[in-house]
Amino acid sequence: MINCAYIGFGKSATRYHLPYVLCRKDKFRVKCIYDIARKYDVEAQPQYQHIDFTSRLNDIIEDNAIQLVVICTHPDSHFDYARLCLEHGKHVLVEKPFTATSEEANILFALARKKGLTVSPFQNRRFDSCFLTMKQAIASGKLGDIVEIESHFDYFRPQANTRPGSYFDGAWYGLGIHTVDQIIALLGRPQQVGYHLLRQRNPLNPDDAFDVRLYYPTTTAIVKTSHLVKIPAPRFTVHGTRGSFIRYSIDRQETSLKAGIMPMEAGFGEDDERAVMEYIDDSGRTVREEMQAVPGDYGRVYDALYETLIAGKANYVSEREALTTLSILERAFHQPSPAIITLDQEIS
Repeated sequence: MINCAYIGFGKSATRYHLPYVLCRKDKFRVKCIYDIARKYDVEAQPQYQHIDFTSRLNDIIEDNAIQLVVICTHPDSHFDYARLCLEHGKHVLVEKPFTATSEEANILFALARKKGLTVSPFQNRRFDSCFLTMKQAIASGKLGDIVEIESHFDYFRPQANTRPGSYFDGAWYGLGIHTVDQIIALLGRPQQVGYHLLRQRNPLNPDDAFDVRLYYPTTTAIVKTSHLVKIPAPRFTVHGTRGSFIRYSIDRQETSLKAGIMPMEAGFGEDDERAVMEYIDDSGRTVREEMQAVPGDYGRVYDALYETLIAGKANYVSEREALTTLSILERAFHQPSPAIITLDQEIS
């Protein structure tokens, strides 16, 4: 049993973390939640009755019984909170983006190694149903050598926020970190990255659309987001030397969570969409195959972290993967857009 605590009690904690960890009572016990602006009406809900709420951060960092701290605050505070918790001997799980820069991430990884601790980004969308289904299609080998993957994470939200924000509040850091991480998990570190970030709805706001291409020796991965897409594009399209794969809709866990349907409840994340794979088999015959969705489960982040902390298994997101994703994110703002850059293959 791992005693854990949360820093932050907003949407991230209540939607993407606590519903999954609270149903893993054999592995985790949520002991304390720190929230500078107490939400007494939410705290009073039945599922939180066994948890201590506090507006004193020291109640977490000075509690020797707490082994893991999960940071669910605004991105500009992630580094400071994570470093503080590591310095006090806590393992740390950090919401996305892990840090503002790869330099900050390197500092945290070095400190964790020095202390014999684990610090990890929270990349829950590695466990999206749509992504896992695509991975299964590629792993089957039926598509041949993969030449192109296209990933869309789109909305139709024509009304832009009129209040300017930082780049943390834009689509690239908010959504690109998911879609880029999925490609890194699948293909590793690219050789080059082509950037095109846009402000389609309000030129005074952070970016709200992007078309970014990750170039590998024989594969191109395209990650796209826009808030002006009324007719959705496929979530994933894959083309290979023997065939293609297509899956339209995104994982439905978030839809269930918004509707108040929790993990372990009937119908949670129910996904009956069948992806399509069409390919040439070994006999030269064209085969059209429907694929049942692979179940998604964001709680698998916690399952993987448990195995790391208890059994010493490698973390589900490697340091190299985390640093690659952050490097790709931050470099988007270091040159005019559009642009193409070459990545160094070595990571410090």
